[in-house]
Amino acid sequence: MEMAIKREYSRCRVYWFFMVSMMILMVTAGSVQVATAAGVRFRMLGRHVEMDNGIVTVTLLNPEGSVSGIRFNGIDNLMLLNANETDRGYWDLVWINKQEEGGVFHIIEGTEFRVIRNDEEQVELSFTRTWNSSLAGTRVPLNIDKRFVMLRDSPGFYSYAIYDRPRGWPGFRLSQTRLTFKLRPDKFQFAVVDDTRHKLMPMPEDLKFPRGTTLAYKEATLLKNPTNPALKGTVDDKYQLSAENKDSSVHGWICNDPPTGFWLITPSQEFRSGGPLKQELTSHTGPTTLAVFQSSHNAGDPLEPNFQKGEPWKKVYGPVFFYLNRAQRGVGAPPPYPSLWDDAKRQASQEVGKWPYSFPASPDFQQANQRGAVHGRLLVRDKYLNGGAAVPAASAHIGLAQPGVAGSWQTECKGYQFWTRAGSDGSFSIRNVRTGTYNLYAFVPGYMGDYRYSASITIIPGGNISLREGQGDLVFEPPRNGPTLWEIGIPDRQALEFFVPDPNRQFFNPFLNTSTNDR
Repeated sequence: MEMAIKREYSRCRVYWFFMVSMMILMVTAGSVQVATAAGVRFRMLGRHVEMDNGIVTVTLLNPEGSVSGIRFNGIDNLMLLNANETDRGYWDLVWINKQEEGGVFHIIEGTEFRVIRNDEEQVELSFTRTWNSSLAGTRVPLNIDKRFVMLRDSPGFYSYAIYDRPRGWPGFRLSQTRLTFKLRPDKFQFAVVDDTRHKLMPMPEDLKFPRGTTLAYKEATLLKNPTNPALKGTVDDKYQLSAENKDSSVHGWICNDPPTGFWLITPSQEFRSGGPLKQELTSHTGPTTLAVFQSSHNAGDPLEPNFQKGEPWKKVYGPVFFYLNRAQRGVGAPPPYPSLWDDAKRQASQEVGKWPYSFPASPDFQQANQRGAVHGRLLVRDKYLNGGAAVPAASAHIGLAQPGVAGSWQTECKGYQFWTRAGSDGSFSIRNVRTGTYNLYAFVPGYMGDYRYSASITIIPGGNISLREGQGDLVFEPPRNGPTLWEIGIPDRQALEFFVPDPNRQFFNPFLNTSTNDR
């Protein structure tokens, strides 16, 4: 009897050893998805405050609200170590005083710190900066509330902000506002913007003489003697890593040792200016990651919100998610880049599916039950095509933006925009729309011109609007002066049919030559 018990005990030990070993292998083979029973913890550390959920630790300056440290995957601090603590991870803006010409850059530093929520499920911190008349001409006339949020078992953290100007305040132009994160160049050297644009990046010193030579504009550098000889003769230009809003849900950086990813995930484009085709910066040499919410890049003054004296305004930017992951290391392990990028894309898809988030504590962020939806079907009728019959506007871009004329969404930068793609039959559904009054806009690949629905649309909480024109579907009639005589390219607001067939090899970028879309 005693021998049988010992044999059974021995088998149990082997079984549990096998199971524990398999669990360890499963955890080390994938990205960080390890739950912790400890929940989220908040600590006051003098001039710093800290959020920690057992997976990642984030340290912020108090009361400025700049991220000075991120600890993850055995790396004590992912942030740029030789920079001032206020110049590592921060919200910033460029504003133009009505009385002056040039823009003024400011890192948005809070003057008051509050703990909004502090329990094991969630920590939410607020860093506010309040304007008053004594700051006229020296600080942008905005009240700004920056929020940072950490959730239980989440490998990362969120940030959003509420910009508010009450009625009666001075006028100004907002040229740019964004979130900026500067990482360690000794760790993060591989940038990924999308499936075709990913590369080993130069070091910051490579952009300075004598290692690099500035070209036609200061952001473009010919690498003559870079730290990595493989990059010699190529051009570094942060604008070549720009992406259209509709294509910019995730981008970031990868560290090779230990294999670690730092990703910016933008789960919704509703708070970004200029609509789905507006191009914004993503990641660039630094290593720097940007969440650009508003800018005049590639467009100029029309994309700068111009606030008149006395004009009230409020807008919520974000939340965006800073996602951290890791890959298997050791002899025989696969290269970390594909696995980390694929995992980041999966996480981005999950974040998009969670939108609108339920966790933001600010009442200015509208939850799902406070929003509405719009449905309909769009047809195209071109009298010189398809025998003049109306056909489905397949793959049309259809969106809600502030009231205006057809096409005005392209320069709309004060409110929110909500876009979708029509199905093959022209049907569309725009969900989770914030309350307010909008116009419905559209443009259809293959057709010139812009569509605007004739009436304004008011969204109320829980509203579900079905749009029709008369007794039928919506119909877009593209502008025409007569039949098509000839054409070059396709009227789809892309330039894929146009590229330089024989580029100057002195200014060649091999990583942009892997896809026709980027040539």
